[in-house]
Amino acid sequence: MPVVDEVTVGRIFRAESGRSVAALISAFGDIDVAEDAVQEAFAVALLKWPADGLPPNPGGWITTTARNRAIDRLRREARERHLLGTAMTLPPPEPGPPEEEGPVRDDRLRLIFTCCHPALSQEAQVALTLRLLGGLSTEEVARAFLVAEPAMAQRLVRAKRKIKAARIPYRVPDGHELPDRLPPVLAVVYLVYNAGLSRRELSGEAVRLARLLAGLMPDEPEVAGLLALLLLTESRRAARTRADGALVPLGVQDRSRWDRGLIAEGQEILRRCLRRGRPGPYQVQAAVNAVHADAATAGETDWPQIVALYDQLLAVAPTPVVALNRAVAVAEVRGPAAALALVDELDLDGYHPYHATRADLLRRLGRDEEAALAYERAAALAPTQAERDFLARGGRFGNGRFPGGR
Repeated sequence: MPVVDEVTVGRIFRAESGRSVAALISAFGDIDVAEDAVQEAFAVALLKWPADGLPPNPGGWITTTARNRAIDRLRREARERHLLGTAMTLPPPEPGPPEEEGPVRDDRLRLIFTCCHPALSQEAQVALTLRLLGGLSTEEVARAFLVAEPAMAQRLVRAKRKIKAARIPYRVPDGHELPDRLPPVLAVVYLVYNAGLSRRELSGEAVRLARLLAGLMPDEPEVAGLLALLLLTESRRAARTRADGALVPLGVQDRSRWDRGLIAEGQEILRRCLRRGRPGPYQVQAAVNAVHADAATAGETDWPQIVALYDQLLAVAPTPVVALNRAVAVAEVRGPAAALALVDELDLDGYHPYHATRADLLRRLGRDEEAALAYERAAALAPTQAERDFLARGGRFGNGRFPGGR
């Protein structure tokens, strides 16, 4: 019998919690009941699975156990008995709830669109969906938004309260409403993917959701752009780390390990959507990744083209993170001094790639003591052990250096 420990249960939680929460919200219509019940089910799993072994369908076991816990809670509290009565008549959730009529037929995609209700701020929409669907902790959601964890916890509580107070229904939006809900939905899928760079189950889920969106909204170029971006980024996964888990920067990755099938698919999707007119942010980011994919070696990368694309991206998405990525490309075209001047204008003190970028530029300029301090700050902020180890080594891997992409 395979060993079932806390790490194994945690991995299953990250992979399955979003599915279970979505199913329970659909069944009970209450976010807190669903979220608490799923947490309780995993606590039970931590006690039972090490002794009994993994059930044949861990996700179904979690959903069934959580559903029973939710029913017990409603019975104990003796409130909303009409809701309890409805829940008691539902079929077992393991095969999934009855398919809902409407344009969105995937439970997790329904949850995304539901959380992205216009009554909530866009930041609240994205943060709440990351928390519920992606299984991210409040700390991880806070990191995605570059804010402190207590501030993010308050925002999540306020968002859930607003859903209750405004009686926002858990339902599929009508077809004509879907385009207005699209920007935060795309942001959620992209952030779930980024969280999955260190959690493969999340990145796989994000790609799956992007494919569903592309099928649901085939005439939306930014949906296609997001899918192309995720496929092109995912194509480098096998080359991104060594066998021991050490991080390998883009400049020294073994490009023979890049998935040429994903690259071809992503580039073809990108070509089709770019024909439709002025590209949006996801299409431009996909184009940056396509330029990297076209280069047989790091030395053949068309950096002037990448700078031009980042200029275009800044025009439609003028964020400090975009400006930082542009500065990385500028360093390859105009040198580290020009890039450092751009980086030092940015206010990104809580963002570890900012400090890692500064460290690399300072080292290239021979300012080693300042570079060491910047690497130390970057390592302290890095979210994964692989990144912390890489930065603690001064951002070195063979002849490579940080940054240079994923």
